[in-house]
Amino acid sequence: MQRPGRRNRPFTSVALQSLLVCAALALTSLPACAALFDDVAAQARQLAETPFKAERKAAAGPAASDALTYDQYRDIRFRPDHSLWRDEKLPFEVQFFHPGFVNTETVKINEVTADGAAHPLAFDMANFDYGHNKTPSKALASGYAGFRVHFNLNNAAHKDEVVVFLGASYFRAVGKDQRYGLSARGLAVDTVGAGAEEFPRFTEYWLEKPTANDTSMTVTALMDSKNLTGVYRFVVTPGTDTVVDVQSRLYLRHAVTTLGIAPLTSMFFSGENQPQPGDFRPEVHDSDGLMVETGTGEWLWRPLSNPKHTLTTSFAMPSLKGFGLMQRDRSYTSYEDDEARYELRPSAWITPTSDWGPGRVELVQLNTVDETNDNIVAYWVPSRLPAVGEPIDFSYRMRWQGNEQQHPPGAWVTQSRAGHSFAMLGKGEEQLIVDFTGPALASLPADAAVKAIVTGVANVDVVSTNVYRNDANGTWRLALRFKQRNADEPVELRAFLQHGNDILSETWTHVIPPR
Repeated sequence: MQRPGRRNRPFTSVALQSLLVCAALALTSLPACAALFDDVAAQARQLAETPFKAERKAAAGPAASDALTYDQYRDIRFRPDHSLWRDEKLPFEVQFFHPGFVNTETVKINEVTADGAAHPLAFDMANFDYGHNKTPSKALASGYAGFRVHFNLNNAAHKDEVVVFLGASYFRAVGKDQRYGLSARGLAVDTVGAGAEEFPRFTEYWLEKPTANDTSMTVTALMDSKNLTGVYRFVVTPGTDTVVDVQSRLYLRHAVTTLGIAPLTSMFFSGENQPQPGDFRPEVHDSDGLMVETGTGEWLWRPLSNPKHTLTTSFAMPSLKGFGLMQRDRSYTSYEDDEARYELRPSAWITPTSDWGPGRVELVQLNTVDETNDNIVAYWVPSRLPAVGEPIDFSYRMRWQGNEQQHPPGAWVTQSRAGHSFAMLGKGEEQLIVDFTGPALASLPADAAVKAIVTGVANVDVVSTNVYRNDANGTWRLALRFKQRNADEPVELRAFLQHGNDILSETWTHVIPPR
């Protein structure tokens, strides 16, 4: 292989050792030793200058391939006693995924030791229990499909899954007492605005071996696709909030229409704003809203929906402080699903740690007929992209949050409901009920003169607004009546609470799709 490229910078001893080891191996493929970010970035830059070559899928066969059914694939399990670093009793352990079913593309995985050397981890059938499947006589795969990292997250006696990397550039994480829900991706390309969405892949990983006292683990990944290449570095710190610090550098092979930074993918099937007739569960979703903090300090909340047709909306701004897909409702009684436990699914809040410049947060909502499909995508789209071949850098921090999660400092929305009560509505009228809570409201007397600043942004006439304190739970309720002008066009409403000259809450910004 070629020796890893480098910038004009001093070498650390670890980097120098890594380069020497790589040079000594003299392999012909991409370096398996380029553990450091800049070295893998150099490989990504060189790769971007060559035509894209799609990875071959795992070979077909009866026990380790895309010929497997869902149940057959689930019956192949990694042997926990074969976990990477278990024998050394390190704080982190790694287990690997067998290729097959929908996870047919394999990846290269390397272990990086303290001396800077990278050691390829070859696929080994002995790591798996094939269950009722016929154990193959020889390995039918050239690599693993992905991996998961384990750590003593919830107790000292057992190492729980903390983060999983599996499929394209997908990964997902959990914090203490959480269950897997929404996913993240390294990048979203042409999700909207082009003929077809592209799904870049992490094709190679470098896992940095932790020391006995480490509380974080670092993973570096090489990305490749038809239109771009890149390098990602993930520093995973498990905890009440599991924190993932991300550093990325991208190189375009060809121009793209939409480049989605820090994409989040989730599921919304039904909620209090859109109940599902016949389902005994009040709500079914991994996330219930998109939250955004603009560079000027405005907080926005957009409740999610399950539209009949694809609905794409966005918030443009000169700069961004953060955004995330949130699972605000943490009450079991809101879901009544004792298997899925949606109230334990995490929220994911993203904070830029570099200057992202101007752009927009884009939200794509698709129709789904059940909860097995992810139908929600949110990401940041920069206003300007570099020329083909020039690097583009982004870094950010992700917090996978549970009961303690990011909120605006004043007040925020707890639920949005639609419909009438005993008091019927006028002809052509509709009603939305929006509840707010937070410290800015809790400190006010029940008779405080709180008002709602409501704006009908598109295709709507506001009929009336009424704000009052709900004595049952101490929240403040906005009852909003409106008329939709044209049923073939969406409705957009915005509202926030104000007391005197003080803005108390985030801005609730709700879109009703065309009927």
